[in-house]
Amino acid sequence: MDALALLATVVPVAFLLAVLCTTLICLVAILRAHPGDVVTVLRALPAVIAAMLRRKR
Repeated sequence: MDALALLATVVPVAFLLAVLCTTLICLVAILRAHPGDVVTVLRALPAVIAAMLRRKR
């Protein structure tokens, strides 16, 4: 197996693993948080996304 084929295999697997770990960490954080904190974060989420989109442009 040459280096390019190995890279083409490893990168997607690593990306998938990173997404799964991030999802698990976020779910655990949400489940451990107080209900009022979760509601506050979810209400602020659209503003955070809008700010990130403005900064990207």
